[in-house]
Amino acid sequence: MSKHKHTKAMFEGTERELLAMTAELDDLHHDVGMPAMRRGVAEMLDAGPGIIRPTSRRTFLLGAGAAAAGGAAMMFVGSTPALAGAATRRLSAANPADASFPPAGLKGDLAVAAVAASLENLAVFAYSAGLSAATAGKLGTVPPAVATFATTAKSQHSQHAAAWNGVLQSHGKAAVTVTNPSLTPTVQSDFAKVTDVAGLAQLAITLETIAAQTYQAETSKLKSKAAIGLSSSIQPVEMQHIAILYYVLGMYPGAQTASGTPLAFNPTSQAV
Repeated sequence: MSKHKHTKAMFEGTERELLAMTAELDDLHHDVGMPAMRRGVAEMLDAGPGIIRPTSRRTFLLGAGAAAAGGAAMMFVGSTPALAGAATRRLSAANPADASFPPAGLKGDLAVAAVAASLENLAVFAYSAGLSAATAGKLGTVPPAVATFATTAKSQHSQHAAAWNGVLQSHGKAAVTVTNPSLTPTVQSDFAKVTDVAGLAQLAITLETIAAQTYQAETSKLKSKAAIGLSSSIQPVEMQHIAILYYVLGMYPGAQTASGTPLAFNPTSQAV
């Protein structure tokens, strides 16, 4: 695994700027991202053999994200990792099929939905574990603005997971409540080396990058217009998370190589 050469030992930005970025991120999520995501989910629910009645569908669209946050963190595959050391490595983007995932019987758009839900669950766990470690004093000094961003990102990932699981359930399939099996062991190992905000931000960048590149790669393969719309509404949010995390590290906020060289286009080499 490669390492970033520009890893910082502490938060490099200002809290005021980070809070402003987080507020803008959340506004865009609620004003643009969520309405687009709801439309995509509603269209996929209407297109499939709906086992979700209109009332439960409305409940899902408006509030299931909060419930998903707690569930995803509790269903982390394997043992809860200890938090110590510094993690700056990128994760290997192994094929989920190598770990018998997605579940048998899921094909096409539904297989993509399962993988997407597992990646979102993994992000929810990562941010949850990071916040818990910060509260326990295991990450040194954590600026409140960083915790605010982590809480915001975690909430958005939980809503994304709920959206994909709603699609699966509407087609009579079980919700994906585990973290991505192929990536989880590496995340556990890397989390065990995190001791500060910089290390946690680097690991979060890795997870966000894998998710963003997976959405980017899979969107072109999706068959239904509704699935394309849902995936396309989520991918930009992951990219926004990446940009803010790079800001936390004092680095260029766009797509870049492991050494920090800016890229004109976002690659898909880490897509699962």
